[in-house]
Amino acid sequence: MPRIEEWAGRLLQAEETRMPIEPLTAAWPEIDIPTAYQIQLKVIERKCARGQRVVGMKIGLTSRAMQQMLGVYEPDYGHILDTMVLLEGEPVRLSRLIQPKVEAEIAFVLRERLTGPGVTVADVLRATAGVMPALEIIDSRIRDWKIKIQDTIADNASSAAIILGGTLMPVEGLDLRLLGLVLEKDGEVFATGAGAAVLGHPAAAVAWLANAVARYGLSLEPGMVVLSGSFTQAVAVSPGSVIRASFDRLGTVTAKFIGA
Repeated sequence: MPRIEEWAGRLLQAEETRMPIEPLTAAWPEIDIPTAYQIQLKVIERKCARGQRVVGMKIGLTSRAMQQMLGVYEPDYGHILDTMVLLEGEPVRLSRLIQPKVEAEIAFVLRERLTGPGVTVADVLRATAGVMPALEIIDSRIRDWKIKIQDTIADNASSAAIILGGTLMPVEGLDLRLLGLVLEKDGEVFATGAGAAVLGHPAAAVAWLANAVARYGLSLEPGMVVLSGSFTQAVAVSPGSVIRASFDRLGTVTAKFIGA
């Protein structure tokens, strides 16, 4: 469909030039969610044709507040490519981003395939090799974050990069609902949260994802990293910002942002 190709190209160009574009929903008011996912998949397909690889997936809009803000009643998802995975300790260059924010999340590393429909929390926990503390850097190729659900879906769920902490923790013995988080910006507490903020249980978000992608004949594959959704609101960053997420039992993960 020419319009899908056109918008995929516009989003890619916006990312490459760091010049955001108007919302898709402003220029194409009738665009629906399935079409937005087709645009997302076209963008990912083009990136993979250039040699990038899909290494995981991310889940967004897991909080009720965010869903209500965008007028939707389920999360959305995007793809994680190998070029999006940054090393902890390596400064994050804002010059590669447009209008970034940071979210603190639990990352699931899968050892078994998850194939919907009908995937449950128990299935997710059984298929998980372990969980890690993670930061997701979200960004929007849409000007001023003026997004509706179709805009963020087409834009790969507003994802830009991820940073994983250094510890892989088995899920046995962990109640992820009760797992606490302290999110700090420049040494001061920005927000606190608990795993229950993510659809009641972070593994419930992963189960939702497995069932959602099954509509397209896809599965979550062994070795994939799945970001389960933010515990708190996102924090904006600027040159010199240091973001630190400290998770009970899981440890910490930190990102420092520089301008150049």
